[in-house]
Amino acid sequence: MHAAQRDGRLDGTTVVIAGASSGIGRATARAFAAQGARLVLAARRRDMLEDAAAECRRAGGEAIAVPADVTSPSDMRHLLDAATDRFGGVDVWINNAGVGAVGWFEDVPLEAHRRTIETNLLGPLNGAHAVLPHFIDRGRGVLINTNSIGAWVYPPGAVAYAAAKAGLHGMTEALRHEMRRHPGVHVCAIYPYFVDTPGLKHAGNYTGRTLNPRGPMQSPGRIARLMVDLAAHPRRRVPVGLPTLLGRVAYALAPDLVGRAMLAGVEMALARASPGRNGSGNLFGPPEDRMAVRGGGQSLLPVAVGLGAAGLLAAGALAAGRRAT
Repeated sequence: MHAAQRDGRLDGTTVVIAGASSGIGRATARAFAAQGARLVLAARRRDMLEDAAAECRRAGGEAIAVPADVTSPSDMRHLLDAATDRFGGVDVWINNAGVGAVGWFEDVPLEAHRRTIETNLLGPLNGAHAVLPHFIDRGRGVLINTNSIGAWVYPPGAVAYAAAKAGLHGMTEALRHEMRRHPGVHVCAIYPYFVDTPGLKHAGNYTGRTLNPRGPMQSPGRIARLMVDLAAHPRRRVPVGLPTLLGRVAYALAPDLVGRAMLAGVEMALARASPGRNGSGNLFGPPEDRMAVRGGGQSLLPVAVGLGAAGLLAAGALAAGRRAT
């Protein structure tokens, strides 16, 4: 990496984070700032970006706020220009913006499905298309895509999200193979499980229920620390935590079993949830409330239980099958 590393710090590293106003992105901005990095923060809400940039400056880094929508290719080009104009170049680019639409497929408006895919798949594509020529010209750079367990395990009630994350996995893998032509350019991805962010609270909700189940989740701070480590020591893919590994293995071994377990979990969670109003959330515009890093422990715990049980059953079935042959 081009940055001057002193006492474990990444002084002088210029990091662009698309989707930096809350959740994982905001936690990641703080973590890089604490390492002495220079931050270029992007999201749709200027006021929240300015707050995030001020936090980064207090943490020890330089930071600017650049309002941008990842679904706009011109906004991503402008984001790159703003970074190079201010800091002379980009060392790390993180495609982190994400949205979701929750509900049975036929109940979710088509435009909500499309917007989910535009943000979660075309957004990273737009960011990558803007920055990779810059990295190639400089001969170095790290691109990080924030993916999820949804790249490998496809939950009912979130069809467009699953499609986008599976597509993002394929895009990341193909880009990595292409960038072998440029040894200094790295393409990476991180795959968390459910993370305690405001994401579910702000998602498009077409269930007629309040999306507020509780359960253990991964912390944004943990993901942020992994982002910093991944930028300094690029790796192809980083699954986060045992649930992600179990889910990936379970689905690969017994997709139908896992699918039935997830469906039962989602149905159970919705049946227990209190009635709520449908709405598009942050799909078509930023939320109006004051966003934060954490979301308050929201989770789809029954899905987690189903994944774990399915993983054990699938592993047992595979072992039994091998003994029988």
